Amino acid sequence: MANPTESKQAARAAVLMAAAETHEEEQALRQGWEVSVRACAVDFGGDFLKSVKTVVERSVVAARREGLIGDTHSEQGAVAGAAHNALEQLASKAMGLSVGGKIGVARKGEHVAVCVFISIGLLHLDEVAMGLSHRAVPW
Repeated sequence: MANPTESKQAARAAVLMAAAETHEEEQALRQGWEVSVRACAVDFGGDFLKSVKTVVERSVVAARREGLIGDTHSEQGAVAGAAHNALEQLASKAMGLSVGGKIGVARKGEHVAVCVFISIGLLHLDEVAMGLSHRAVPW
């Protein structure tokens, strides 16, 4: 049976990766975690609605590239579903507006978490928001 804190550790890692300001900070975070926590991050931006497909695709590609998931349909679907769910949490604030931000993806054991951290542009009144989702996939 999985350790119940593994999902929390994956979620925390995804949030920290999404909130990291530089690639150097991302690298330092990765090096500070124990070997069993794997994480990656990728930037995105544009109109929120048009960015949905891009965010989902980039989440899966980054997770595959960094070895968080394999080539199986279930692993890729888990990351895509978590990314989409995280975006759903942001839709009411960002619909029709320009956004820019970062996607953090992390895995600990069978737990995969995706965090989408965005800045929402509206004149000079920038807003920030975060969506987080989790899936479990066989390790």
